[in-house]
Amino acid sequence: MDLGTFETLLVEQDGPALVVTVNRPHAMNALAGQVIADLEGLLVAIETQVGSDGRWPIRGVIVTGAGEKAFVAGADIVEMQSMSPDQGEDYSRRMQGVTRRLEALPVPVIAAVHGFALGGGCELALACDWIYASSSARFGQPEVNLGLVPGFGGSVRLTRRVGLALSRELICTGRMIKAEEALRIGLVNQVFEDRDTLLDGARRTVAELAAKSPVAVAACKQLLNAVEPLSVPEGLDLEARAFHAAFESEDKVEGVRAFVAKTAPTFPGR
Repeated sequence: MDLGTFETLLVEQDGPALVVTVNRPHAMNALAGQVIADLEGLLVAIETQVGSDGRWPIRGVIVTGAGEKAFVAGADIVEMQSMSPDQGEDYSRRMQGVTRRLEALPVPVIAAVHGFALGGGCELALACDWIYASSSARFGQPEVNLGLVPGFGGSVRLTRRVGLALSRELICTGRMIKAEEALRIGLVNQVFEDRDTLLDGARRTVAELAAKSPVAVAACKQLLNAVEPLSVPEGLDLEARAFHAAFESEDKVEGVRAFVAKTAPTFPGR
């Protein structure tokens, strides 16, 4: 699977997992303009090669950061220093576009956070379907310390992840929290001892996903994203229509056949 080469990203296919590493350890993996451009290019490449015509060369994406200090420490403050208000808004909208593309991928995306995930780094993690963390991970939205507000989706996604009251506290104080507190409030799904066990845990989850129907997993991700802002009746209606669509897939036929026959399914991905 050829996704190209990127100046600030390391991209490695490891069985059913695609491991994407932001590779600027000298700058704490900060989200410079080139990182955003590379993420845009990578996501376009993934979109064209995954999920169409039964082709599922990867079954999950793992996003992490290089080095021992940071997942992504945040936006690139040095670059931001010279930005005009219009340039700042463009910077915000470009990275928001990256986060929306991550959400729209037909395979789950796991943030594997080791070290600091602050500001834009926390927002990148929030755009992933779930977050795994090492015990040394630290999370926060410290934009107020710079006279700024979250710009890459934090005000929306953090609230949906942990609730309005906690989001108000974390965003308005800029307080940084440890991995165990992030787990307690529902920001993080699991905490692992160190970086190696963290990445192993993410890979195990992707291997687990690889045994499921790719069509059903993609439909579940799309459905969960779509129902979030809806009322209960609206969400139930959308769910029923998604259930109808699932009945039309070849994966449903194979899954039901295998269950009745008490054999392992071989999903065609259609």
